Amino acid sequence: MSSDCQPSRPGTLSYEQAGVDYDLIDPLKVSAQRAAAATAGHLARHGFAEVQASRGESAYVVDVGPFYIASIVECLGSKALVADEMASLTGRSWYEGIAQDTIAMAVNDLITVGATPLVVQAYWAAGGSDWFGDAARARALVAGWKAACERCGVAWGGGETPALAGIVEAGRIDLAASCTGLINPKQRLSVGDRLAAGDAIVLLDSSGIHANGLSLARKLLPRLPQGWLTEVAPGLGYGEALLAPTLLYSPLTEALWAAGIVPHYCANITGHGWRKLLRHPGAFTYRIDTLPPVPPVLGFIQRHAQQDDREAYSTLNMGAGFAIFVAAGEAARVVAIAQGLGLGARVAGVVEAGPKQLLIEPLGIRFGDDDLQLR
Repeated sequence: MSSDCQPSRPGTLSYEQAGVDYDLIDPLKVSAQRAAAATAGHLARHGFAEVQASRGESAYVVDVGPFYIASIVECLGSKALVADEMASLTGRSWYEGIAQDTIAMAVNDLITVGATPLVVQAYWAAGGSDWFGDAARARALVAGWKAACERCGVAWGGGETPALAGIVEAGRIDLAASCTGLINPKQRLSVGDRLAAGDAIVLLDSSGIHANGLSLARKLLPRLPQGWLTEVAPGLGYGEALLAPTLLYSPLTEALWAAGIVPHYCANITGHGWRKLLRHPGAFTYRIDTLPPVPPVLGFIQRHAQQDDREAYSTLNMGAGFAIFVAAGEAARVVAIAQGLGLGARVAGVVEAGPKQLLIEPLGIRFGDDDLQLR
C-alpha cells in the first residue's frame, strides 16, 4: 500500500486526544520548579551555589568553584511499545536503537547548557522478571546502550533494573537515563545570558520522530490499512520509520568548542515541538525563513492525523531536532562543522528585538509567549 492511502476514519487527531495534554502537565512542572528552587540554599552548606539561570532550562547547573556541574534525568516514553509491536511482526529486536533513544533524551538536554557529558546511569524498570528472560532483547539493549555511550564519549556508571509487576504492565519496560556533565572551563556555560538580537538560528536536522509524539503516532494505527507495515515512503514501513534512533548531538557541541565557538543558547526540540524555540525567558522575536525537510514519517503523521501546520509544528519536531543560537558571523561555520559530522544543518533564521514570539514565515505560523509556559 502506498503512502498516499487515505485515513480510514476522518477527523483531526490532536496530541491531547492521544492522551498527552500539556495544559494539564505543565502547571505541575511549574509548581515543582518553584518548590525545587526553595531548596537551592542547601548547596551553600557545601560551599556551592546553583546557577539560577539554569532553573527552567533543560539541565540544572551547580557552581562548584573551578567548574560547573550539570545534571539531567529523562525517560524514553512510549517508543518501546512500538519496538515491541514491531518485534512481534518482524522477529527482530529493535532495542539497540531504543537504547540510543533513551540516552539521547538525557544527553541532548544536558548539552544545551554547554556541558560535556561525563556519566550516564540507566533505569530499566520491567513489568516483571520475565522481561529480562528474552536474552536476545536484553543483549540488544545492553549493546545499544554501550554503543551510544561510546559515540558520546561518556562513561556508563551503572543503573537500576527493578521488576515492577503491578506498576509497569507485564511484558513492558520503562526506560530512563540520568546524565551528569562538566562545564569546564566556565566560559562554556550557555544559559542564554549571551543571547542577543542579530544572533543566527541554526537548526540541526532530526532523523524522524525521535522520542516525542509517540502517543500520537500509536493512536493513528487504526486509521492505517496495514498497521505498522503501512508504507510512509517506498520500501519504508510506518513502524520501522518511527524506530529510527534519535540523533546524538553531543559530538557536534564538543566539536564547536574545539573550534572556538560557544553558542549563545541552545534548545533541544522535543515535547512542545517548535514551541521549544521560545524557551529562553527573554523577550525576543525568533524569525524563521528557511525550513528543514520534513522526514516522511512526520509528514505521514500530519496527513493521517489531519493536523494543520500549526498543530503539527506545536507537537512534532517536523525535521528540526536541535537549535543552536550563535553570533551571525559564526553561523556558517556551525553549519559546516555539523555537516562534516554527517548532520544536516542550516541557518534557518534570526533573533530580533521585539515581543516574545516565534514566526515561521514560510508557513505563516506564529507562536506567542502564552504558547509555552515552562517556568
